[in-house]
Amino acid sequence: MNLAIWDIESSSAATDWASIIEIGGVLVDQNFKEIDRFQFRCRLPEGEIPQAMALIVNRTSIKQLTQGNLSHYQMLGEVEKIFNKWKGSIFLGWSNLNFDDELIRKEFFKGIRYPYITNASPNKRHDGINIARAAYAVNPSVLETEINEKNNPVFKLESLSRMQGLDSSDAHSALTDATLTAKILSIIKKRQPSTWDMFLRTASRADTETIFKKEEIITLNEYFYGKSRLYLCAPLHPKHCIHQIYKWGQAVDLRIDIEPILNMSINDLKLEMKKTPKFLRTIRSNKAPIILDAEYGMKAEPYNAMDLSLIKKRAKLVRDNEKFSQNILIALREIAEEKEQSKSQLDIYAEESIYHKFTSNKDTALFPAWHAASWQDKLKLLDKFDDDRLIGFGKKIIYQEAPEVLPPDMLKSIKRSISKRILSEKFEKWWTVSACYNEIDTLRDKYSNENDQEKLKFLDELNSHVMSIQKKYENS
Repeated sequence: MNLAIWDIESSSAATDWASIIEIGGVLVDQNFKEIDRFQFRCRLPEGEIPQAMALIVNRTSIKQLTQGNLSHYQMLGEVEKIFNKWKGSIFLGWSNLNFDDELIRKEFFKGIRYPYITNASPNKRHDGINIARAAYAVNPSVLETEINEKNNPVFKLESLSRMQGLDSSDAHSALTDATLTAKILSIIKKRQPSTWDMFLRTASRADTETIFKKEEIITLNEYFYGKSRLYLCAPLHPKHCIHQIYKWGQAVDLRIDIEPILNMSINDLKLEMKKTPKFLRTIRSNKAPIILDAEYGMKAEPYNAMDLSLIKKRAKLVRDNEKFSQNILIALREIAEEKEQSKSQLDIYAEESIYHKFTSNKDTALFPAWHAASWQDKLKLLDKFDDDRLIGFGKKIIYQEAPEVLPPDMLKSIKRSISKRILSEKFEKWWTVSACYNEIDTLRDKYSNENDQEKLKFLDELNSHVMSIQKKYENS
């Protein structure tokens, strides 16, 4: 499969409330020969307050934010066309599973577009940073890395690129970051060809499940506390190895003496799961986990000091004990249900509800016709949606793109709701006018001390921009 390598820059770090302001990508074949590329910038959506630090990191000027050729709505339409054109690829970026993928899903959801475009069949998805960390765990000489103050390798894209001798001076520009990701991955493939196909084989949930249902012993790569580790694991019984709620695979760490655990009650298993080192490992099937052959884990500590016959005996005990696997899943389900019940009962806003309620197939089928219609007809077509969230999103899109077609009462209502949000003096989930002013003041002190005139000038421009938004909505 081709690799669709992409990256975004946004107005905020909060995926529920941020907007994409720049996106770029390269399509390469299996040998990293470039097939296609794209880059888009857009204006910030009407009535949104950006985070100053986000704009400083991705070097976005107020002129770019307000005078770009594309509106936010138009840019999402162009991205959808490109991603449809690249269909049948593995979509990936750098640390994209935790941010870029989440943001584009939520942007498409709010933009009345199908949110799961990057991983809906025949597409698959992966993450470049997962691959780099796994390659390093197998052989630290595969990449040159900086070492931080905690004596751990640094996997930030800019740092890693610079250490490989690549020009990273324009890092945090979407297309540059996508091309740097491609270059890092091509180095890994060239230097570690034996593991490359293994890295990519978990790019879909179904493919991942096939692996751990079939294998008796696997090597699972995990990264936490700044270190990339290899774990030798035995997946649970093939019929009972997937979390009933989260749908993630479950495997037992073979460093653990499994026999005392096998006949534990469900309550005792729940207590055992809290202990360290953990006997149970989670295989996040939809998050491109790295699963290697057993031989890699057997070479890693502490497994390389263990007797092979003991490892195989433990794996067989796990694999063959159907009742034990069933009890593990019951315990995990009860833990998940208890966690759900203890969650905050605060209202969920439409913008953060993508996973709370999935859009119906009936409504999803209406999306292309809605986008193809005139703005006047878009307003009429909103009546055909069953989902109130989509109706609300649609009205806001029309307000941002063609406010003249809205009835006066609706126009006033939308403007008032935006005003209520951005002028709030409370600590909100989204960025408000007051939050932005506070952030600007804090950064102004920092850059004054550093005598950074360029950033101070930008903060003054942003302050003026936010003041103009405030003035417009104070009169709503």
